[in-house]
Amino acid sequence: MRKLKIVVIGVGSASFGRGILADLLASSELREFNLEIHLVDIAEDALDRMTRLAHRLKEHFGSPASIHATADRRAALPGADYVIAAVAQDRWLMWEKDFYIPLTFGFRHVYGENGGPGAAFHTLRSLHLMIPICRDMEELCPDALLLNFTNPESRVCLAVHKLTRIRAVGLCHGPVSTWEAVSRILGRPRDELLVSVGGINHFHWVLNVHDQAGNDLTAELHRRLDASDCGLDPFTYALYRLYGALPFPSPSHTAEYVPFAYDMTGTFLHQWGVGRVVLSPYTTVEDRVFAMDGKKGTPSYQLRAGERAKRIEQVAEGRAPLTEEMTATTHEVAVPIIAGIELNQSRREISANVPNTGGLVSNLPEDAIVEVPIVIDGSGVRGVKVGPLPAAVAALCQRQIAIQELLVQAYQERSRKLLLQALTLEPVVDSLKRAEEMVDVMLRAQAGYLPELR
Repeated sequence: MRKLKIVVIGVGSASFGRGILADLLASSELREFNLEIHLVDIAEDALDRMTRLAHRLKEHFGSPASIHATADRRAALPGADYVIAAVAQDRWLMWEKDFYIPLTFGFRHVYGENGGPGAAFHTLRSLHLMIPICRDMEELCPDALLLNFTNPESRVCLAVHKLTRIRAVGLCHGPVSTWEAVSRILGRPRDELLVSVGGINHFHWVLNVHDQAGNDLTAELHRRLDASDCGLDPFTYALYRLYGALPFPSPSHTAEYVPFAYDMTGTFLHQWGVGRVVLSPYTTVEDRVFAMDGKKGTPSYQLRAGERAKRIEQVAEGRAPLTEEMTATTHEVAVPIIAGIELNQSRREISANVPNTGGLVSNLPEDAIVEVPIVIDGSGVRGVKVGPLPAAVAALCQRQIAIQELLVQAYQERSRKLLLQALTLEPVVDSLKRAEEMVDVMLRAQAGYLPELR
């Protein structure tokens, strides 16, 4: 039985770690190998918690995999076949700064994660973590495939592609949500539909839909959407009506890339409890209902993450049973990619973020990272050609691609000037003076998390 070594970096995350462990340990396909799973996280308490959970999941699923844990990634990486990574440092604290500080300078962004001025700093922080991981991979497991979940997905993958020799595929759950929306609108089971999306991460668009027999259902999708909003949120439906294609139906994400979004949506993150409201003494967690002071029923990401970690700890200690919440597998495609390559299967998956080599999205640059369907077999992962985006959508994507390029260069050269250039391309940044002032404040506020810029 051939050995297969998978290293999971950032496994201490209560959401990412639990899901990927369930996927790996439940997989019947991976049982054809002598599977080693190496868990890595610099937060040793979280690593210990997830390692104990992994052993309970291993017993539950009857998996023969061996489980190893270390806080030192260099101890885990030698000989790895696959590295699965989702890393961040003080995620909620930093997201709060990404979100609120640009707003105080008058930049009307809506979310602060993957697009807009706050996302520039998220990008630099993520590269400051991910590129050193890739340098270690170059030395210790140069042939391993990196399956990246670290956001901002397109920007991290672009940096890995341009600055390292590591092969990488970026994975995101978003297109599954799009697939489910198309299924609901058409009134057909999801697994009967082949949905082709194209664009950039968190800003992909449905370009065509077919059933398993090859019948084109795209016109039917448009007929239904032209007749009504089909239950879509107002911003998603407005984008469909404007551009003639259905976007990822998650307005908090798509609004990050559209200049007129703020007037239509307002901000999102403060509604979800990131910021001072999280720390309010009046904020409580009761029966898994997460409420902000004065906004009953509004979820707090920070409280939710903390409560999930507590439930995992109870299960890991054996004080609580393994519920469906803990054992549920995900729709992520990391394990299907590994199985497809190792077993030389021929399979298609809804999407991944890959280089646009050969013009997978024909009206975006070939050196961009695009989100498109993929096919997998023994030779690896290949993107599917999906054709052009609507012209206006392509222009919005190209602007973001230019920003991504500048941010990667800013990281590589440790250049404050290139960071500022990237910020001035953002649709919501309308003042050079305020942008320069914001950079000064953000560099001080996030000192120690960012590369030092000159």
